[in-house]
Amino acid sequence: MTQPIVITGIGCVTPLGCDVQTVWSNLLAGVSAIQPTFHFDASTFPTSFTAQVSEDYDYRKYVHRPEWHEGISRNSAYALGAAAQAWRLAGLDEFDGLDRERLGLYLGSGEGVLDFDNYAASNLAAWDDERGRIDSVKWAAAANERMDAVREIEQEPNMPLSHLAMEFEAYGPAYNCLTACAASTQAIGEATQILRRGDADVMIAGGAHSMVHELGVTGFNRLTALSTRNDSYATAARPFNRTRDGFVLGEGAGMLILETQQHADQRGATVLGRITGYGSSADAFRITDMHPSGRGAASAMTQAINDAGVQRDQVDYISAHGTGTKENDSIETKAIKGVFGERASSVPISSIKSMMGHLIAAAGAVEAIACVLALRDHKLPPTINLHDPDPECDLDYVPNEARDASVKVCLSNSFGFGGQNDTLILEK
Repeated sequence: MTQPIVITGIGCVTPLGCDVQTVWSNLLAGVSAIQPTFHFDASTFPTSFTAQVSEDYDYRKYVHRPEWHEGISRNSAYALGAAAQAWRLAGLDEFDGLDRERLGLYLGSGEGVLDFDNYAASNLAAWDDERGRIDSVKWAAAANERMDAVREIEQEPNMPLSHLAMEFEAYGPAYNCLTACAASTQAIGEATQILRRGDADVMIAGGAHSMVHELGVTGFNRLTALSTRNDSYATAARPFNRTRDGFVLGEGAGMLILETQQHADQRGATVLGRITGYGSSADAFRITDMHPSGRGAASAMTQAINDAGVQRDQVDYISAHGTGTKENDSIETKAIKGVFGERASSVPISSIKSMMGHLIAAAGAVEAIACVLALRDHKLPPTINLHDPDPECDLDYVPNEARDASVKVCLSNSFGFGGQNDTLILEK
């Protein structure tokens, strides 16, 4: 029998706040964090708004060795703050008996932000008018002169992992996955498996990402995935609403401290919740589209429920992927109906992306944290901007206002481009 895996720390840095209590209060109040983009001038873009972490956020107030992290990209900066919060809440900063070789990391983190200005300057300096293309030799010389090597390496998706390993002296298993919008849910699920099989005592698990930059917004605009509701940006994120026209791009990080029950008990840690089930599947269909039957999503949910050993009628709340795209919301609804049958209409479901946007690789971890808080406080965050439900989305999405509810078992969904589906079961 595998030993139980418990959550002893949580931390987040998001557009709704840079600490857990602020984020939770704003979620329950139905606050929208969506505003005009300030990381760059997006005024001429089809989508000129995003959900961004406050400009006042400073990772240096969270770390012991700021000199080790100079020049980091936003994703690493957010990861450090979220992990430090979780670490301290778990009481690990005051625990001397931790075996660092059995302290591991599993992150679902995306790439860092490119040095766009100097990259563009290097392109211009290397342009060959006669041949109508960039001269590679000239480009290398220009880039060597203009571009900073540290900033370039910070683009790598595993850099947040490296910064956390240094900061917390984690010498154990270290993994990073980048399975698009499902990444941090996968990371938490896989970290649970590492603990179950006895390869670590403690895992820092979660995700960090920022695609709020010129290339990120351009790419999603070209895919027609983003809302273009520039005239009413604060209400642009409308999961399950008939007038939804795409998701709102966000950024941030969410981190959890996971431990074996035995390790947590031995050090007298306070347990916030448990991860009891994990399921993962691939649609094997199209790069940007979910299978219209919802088969992949349904498979991940079914696997997680079976892994947890709970019955479908024990699930009290579903944290939906709920992006606000036409396709995602209707297919996720179909998949939930396929898994829960007649009971689907009585299970409360909500999407916190309606308030903080879509944090891409970090989304699942922050949504798992919201589940931990729902289990703790018996409150469900709402899906805001849900005033005109899509007839195809006819379930209980906790519209517009938070709700008191008895919550013992949560199911949290994350679905990513490329057909990646991951689901967690969290219990009180």
